[in-house]
Amino acid sequence: MFAIVRTGGKQYRVAAGDKIVVEKLDGEAGSSVTLGDVLLAGDGADLKSVEGLTVSAEIIAQAKGEKVIVFKKRRRHNYRRKNGHRQQHTILKITAIGDKRADDSAAA
Repeated sequence: MFAIVRTGGKQYRVAAGDKIVVEKLDGEAGSSVTLGDVLLAGDGADLKSVEGLTVSAEIIAQAKGEKVIVFKKRRRHNYRRKNGHRQQHTILKITAIGDKRADDSAAA
């Protein structure tokens, strides 16, 4: 089974066992998060209802992305600025794609 989830303004196609890199989420390594914004779900060619569907994931690590150099220059004005940026990322491992109601009843 696969799902399309939205987090950090981007969309990701995920299945159980996948590892994805998303924008920074709160939490420590080893903790679990629930991605509730599921846009599409299916099994093969069949599409399923996303009503109440959630995706469970485990945080593997909090990391930084590659460095991006921002260089600004204006010709003939002796204006040069150099700046760097490293985006904060969270590495997730998808543990399950399941129904929110089924998860709640199993916990009870």
